[in-house]
Amino acid sequence: MDAIALAPEDRAILDLESSTVAGHACKVVRLAPGGPSVADLRVSIGRRLAAAPALTRRLGGTATAPEWEPDPEFDIAQHIVQTSLPEPVGDAGLRAEVARLFEQRLDRSRPLWRIDTVDLSDGGTALVWRLHHAVADGTASMRYARALLWDTAAGPDPAAVTHRHAAAHHADDVRRRGHLAGFLHREFARSRTRSPFDQSIGTRRAVAFSNASLHDLHDAAAAIDGATLNDAVLSVVAGALRRWVEHHHGSLGDVRCRIPVSLHHEGDDAGNRDSYFSVALPLCERDPARRLRAVHEATTLRKAEHDAETMDHLLRELGRASPRLERFCVQLEDSPRRFAVAVSNIPGPRETPTVLGSAVLALHTVAEIGERHALRVSVVSLAGVLCFGFCADPAVVADVSAMAHGVETEAEALVAAAG
Repeated sequence: MDAIALAPEDRAILDLESSTVAGHACKVVRLAPGGPSVADLRVSIGRRLAAAPALTRRLGGTATAPEWEPDPEFDIAQHIVQTSLPEPVGDAGLRAEVARLFEQRLDRSRPLWRIDTVDLSDGGTALVWRLHHAVADGTASMRYARALLWDTAAGPDPAAVTHRHAAAHHADDVRRRGHLAGFLHREFARSRTRSPFDQSIGTRRAVAFSNASLHDLHDAAAAIDGATLNDAVLSVVAGALRRWVEHHHGSLGDVRCRIPVSLHHEGDDAGNRDSYFSVALPLCERDPARRLRAVHEATTLRKAEHDAETMDHLLRELGRASPRLERFCVQLEDSPRRFAVAVSNIPGPRETPTVLGSAVLALHTVAEIGERHALRVSVVSLAGVLCFGFCADPAVVADVSAMAHGVETEAEALVAAAG
């Protein structure tokens, strides 16, 4: 295999890594009792790696021209390992171990991924799969899970669940330019209040998980002004943030939320192909139905105007015209006054997958936080369940588990409001 130059998206993500920010995300796959051993996983995944050749490449090239090059010493045993915990752990122990692993850095002399297996006190096993974001975004990582972990295809390939109108939209330059002024006003709006997550971060992490019924939230959202499932996700996250903020900081108005949007197309093999738009989450709104309506109104406008595609196109055009101007725009967009928290939502298996015959009981994703963005929320679906993963700097966001629990409380309240 020849070396492959890093795509601009991959290089940009690689450059974000710093002394306090690790560039990876991770999937936490909880398996039923009687799950596979480390040796079994090494054999199974090793046989299937041909379907994911990017995971056998390591960083090479130069600092100014990095490349993905084949790892001539690739050893599956270095990438699938058993944790060194003295005994099986329960839920709290698993969260602590995920946080400990998440704080570590992936070895850049090897391909940038690793699976640590954790024995659980109920007899099950958890797979903590760290994958550098320069290798794959959320959609691509689910494609790798299908290729390497699941015994059979569980539902449609998430990479195929794309915004198919994106290509046509990119071709419509005249109409897009006509909407650019409105896009700039919406995307570059500033928060009126400072976010409680707008603080310098350290190297420690805390994680928390919660679940909600996908079908119940979908139906509740549809019953309230025809809102979408993603609107419901944002609304219950906003409710959970409101509860946490009121307990720790008193009242707060709106906070801007960044929403990643997949721009993958069916059949593509890109590691990273996403954009985003931002909306204000009304933390001051206690009523779940009114909060959902406000979120739905904001997201409907952003999607109708194709703001995520416009941002992607804008940054690409700036990069061609002036790399310095592109960097300035990215830095401006990454300001904590532009957005306070990022909430991603990617589709997972529609049916319960198995790993070497062991059923997947839970699937959560954890994404890295950023400087002056001390909280990140990631959502992935699994067989009718929405699985929420929270990642935070515990010195800034105390008791993130209570925040995660707030999602379940707010989901119940929204379903009840839909009546």
